[in-house]
Amino acid sequence: MLPPGLLVSAPASGTGKTTVMLGLLRALSDDGLAVQPFKSGPDYIDPAFHLAAAGRPSFNLDTWAMDEGLLGAIASRGAGADICLAEGSMGLYDGVATQGATGFGASAETAARMGWPVILVIDAGGQAQSAAATAMGFAAYRPDLAIAGVILNRVASPRHERLIRLGMERTRLPVLGVLPRRGDLALPERHLGLIQAAEHPDLDAAIATYADFLRAHVDLGAIRAAARAGAEPAPGPLPKPPAQRIAIARDAAFSFTYPHLLEGWHDAGAEILPFSPLADEAPDPRADLVWLPGGYPELHAGRLAAATAFRDGLRAHAETRPVHGECGGYMALGESLTDKDGTTHRMAGLLGLSTSYEKRKFHLGYRRATLRAPMPGLAPGAALRGHEFHYSTILEMPDAPLADVTDADGNPVPETGSRRGHVTGTFFHLISAE
Repeated sequence: MLPPGLLVSAPASGTGKTTVMLGLLRALSDDGLAVQPFKSGPDYIDPAFHLAAAGRPSFNLDTWAMDEGLLGAIASRGAGADICLAEGSMGLYDGVATQGATGFGASAETAARMGWPVILVIDAGGQAQSAAATAMGFAAYRPDLAIAGVILNRVASPRHERLIRLGMERTRLPVLGVLPRRGDLALPERHLGLIQAAEHPDLDAAIATYADFLRAHVDLGAIRAAARAGAEPAPGPLPKPPAQRIAIARDAAFSFTYPHLLEGWHDAGAEILPFSPLADEAPDPRADLVWLPGGYPELHAGRLAAATAFRDGLRAHAETRPVHGECGGYMALGESLTDKDGTTHRMAGLLGLSTSYEKRKFHLGYRRATLRAPMPGLAPGAALRGHEFHYSTILEMPDAPLADVTDADGNPVPETGSRRGHVTGTFFHLISAE
């Protein structure tokens, strides 16, 4: 059985649920609880904030991209915790139109699959009793999903609170907290959402402030009492490592890796050899594979272009052994990257890809790929599930396609990935193989 748990969600993005999540993680941890964080959906930024708040690695749970066995294997990472706390993505019921591995990718499915009640964070700005109608609608939309209660955010005054509570009395949903409007609690953002946790100028102090704010305005005892233990999916294996010794780029330009992949690689005995391209470090020459994760290479393109030791080491490795890049890592393997100011920077040149951020083009969504050629650890014909999220425009993509790629509804996607010699790359971030 899983420890008792809750999922923090909201009617929509931008309601303040991440601030609530981080404050709850730290406040409960400060009370002496071992709190296991999770993130519903394909997000690689929030888990790093969760780790900073709770002191335990956070893992993604994804009902579109993960089968029952993988969901169970990841959920089992909560063993030994006192309570599990998951953060939803977008709105509670937001998913795709076509069912994936076990669902449509909505946070409500994660909560139902794990047996966790939902805390609904409602932005009360610009409304009063109508906030209760929102809560009532969300509770009625899926009657089998338990709503533990609501946290009212951005409440303007005691009078505003009284009006909202009058409406909430009709819903019979507990009000677990009322957060006054406060403009200094927003986390800094950029085009992919929040800045990375490692880039925050004083993250620990910020999280401590959130925790104090939550402790002053939320009933932590009621929240702990609302947590429920669900039926844990039967665990299967975590993803196997694509090689025995894996040199992985890890710095501010390359940091987007799903924690369950690294956990699976570690559990299987793979040796992880981190290196920093921004520090002009070459990958370890003993490595069997070089892996460049996604991140923000467009913010560091000049430094990457000047990193000759990194580039030379990468090219030497690619002569005899595999190199793979995801999204930002894929762009760094290409010929060039043009930044938002229109300056073009030379990249590694191991693939013919040229990309630009001068004219941004939004790419977002789940991806299903069938490999045309081998990828590290995977044979031709393997079916993969992943997620794509970036703003780059493709100027050239002349190499042989790596895979046939579709979106969640089966529509072809032109970003097929590339292959040349021992080098492969994809715009999507791998989550699982079918």
